[in-house]
Amino acid sequence: MRKVAIIGVGHVGSTTAYTLISKNIVDELVLFDSKDTILKAELNDLMDGQMEQANQVRLIGPDVAELADTDVIIFSAGDISIFEGNPDRFAELNLTKTIVEEWAPVIRDSGFEGIILNITNPCDVITQYLQELTELPQERVIGTGTSLDTGRMKHAISKSMKVHPSAIDGYVIGEHGESQFVAWSSVRIGGTPISEILTDDRLDVLDNAARDGGWVTFRGKGYTSYGIAIQAARIAEAILNDNHLVVPVSHYHQAEGCYVGSPAKVSRQGISESFPLKLSTAEQEKWRHTIQTIHSMHATI
Repeated sequence: MRKVAIIGVGHVGSTTAYTLISKNIVDELVLFDSKDTILKAELNDLMDGQMEQANQVRLIGPDVAELADTDVIIFSAGDISIFEGNPDRFAELNLTKTIVEEWAPVIRDSGFEGIILNITNPCDVITQYLQELTELPQERVIGTGTSLDTGRMKHAISKSMKVHPSAIDGYVIGEHGESQFVAWSSVRIGGTPISEILTDDRLDVLDNAARDGGWVTFRGKGYTSYGIAIQAARIAEAILNDNHLVVPVSHYHQAEGCYVGSPAKVSRQGISESFPLKLSTAEQEKWRHTIQTIHSMHATI
């Protein structure tokens, strides 16, 4: 049985739950949230939403004992309203670190032996804090990292160049935040390096479009949900089905001494292999900057 627990069923957690159900990725789904009325409403609505599906997912209310045989915990607790008029990751960290401090001992003492997939921001720092407090092996605690940012990069290129996203290979790497960057040296369209197709100025425009993608959504509806939900669902599916998916997730880099987003192989064991990119000199400088940003933020905990 494929069993997933979601901690935090706000906009992101509930959309992720529905994605897991509608794509038939899970058999059992356990939901937790600090707001009991929201939790009951989501459980009821999700049950209504699968009435016409051939495969019925067993929905389970908040019971910590269920974590003992859970395969994947998706950690999506937080409060997006903190960003209203204050787009500061440090302000968000002050809240989300306390949620980790509340939940990490619960997870640790529950007998959970699966994989933690973190969505909560600041993603890289919170993923590392979850690993430190749960004391699970580093390869079994991962974050969605720059998987969504990579999707936004593909969205920008696809729209600008009128090509299908499947024709685009490449990655956004680094912090899931302002210091992230597109590793243009890795990006190819139909096998052709994008640097041979577009000028540096065009690449800068696309980089900004990819970086601003989330804010376009946030400014319009007050939160983002669909993009991150589909990324979390595909990563969870890779874990559950042992797919060996290569995706830019936040995982521990021994050389850097921190969690950061870059391509890695995701399987039943969590992170089974990392794939460092060959970066240009300019990209190496951006990499050093993003690592410094993550360390600086982690040091404030």
